[in-house]
Amino acid sequence: MRTGSAKQTARTSRVRRQRGYVWEDTLVKRFNSLEGWSGFRLGSPSIGLPDVLAVHSGKKTLYAIEAKSGTGTTLSVPSDQILRCMSWTRIFKLYKNSTVVLAFKFLSKKRLGHGEYTGRQLREFFMQWDPELKPVNCVCTYDGQTYCLEGGRRHTLSLKEHRMPFHI
Repeated sequence: MRTGSAKQTARTSRVRRQRGYVWEDTLVKRFNSLEGWSGFRLGSPSIGLPDVLAVHSGKKTLYAIEAKSGTGTTLSVPSDQILRCMSWTRIFKLYKNSTVVLAFKFLSKKRLGHGEYTGRQLREFFMQWDPELKPVNCVCTYDGQTYCLEGGRRHTLSLKEHRMPFHI
């Protein structure tokens, strides 16, 4: 039988996964609502796929997207998830414009503590990964700044904000 703490941990994990699924599903729906675009949620991270793949065959454009959503002041993408997105952009050579996008969604409630939240503005950032960079653990802050963590140290990481086709 689970203890109160174990039940709470399981519930928290389930809520976190649900938030991620909703954000990925939102991105897919945004792409699928555009003429010529097709978006796909690729499933479990354990099988080495990006969260979302979006393509426009006419424009020969492909996005491999790693999506993160949460109530904190930072959201992070581990280096191995960036690496797997990069591998997908290299595989599909037919698409001349292949881009790794890190999609961050900071929810309209900020977590203060266990079960405590306060309101704030919902924010979304779409950062383009530079294919010349070595994949590192990437962190995005609520104000859209990015940095990397290497060896427990924080280093500046200047990623360009990417204008998504559904924002044009």
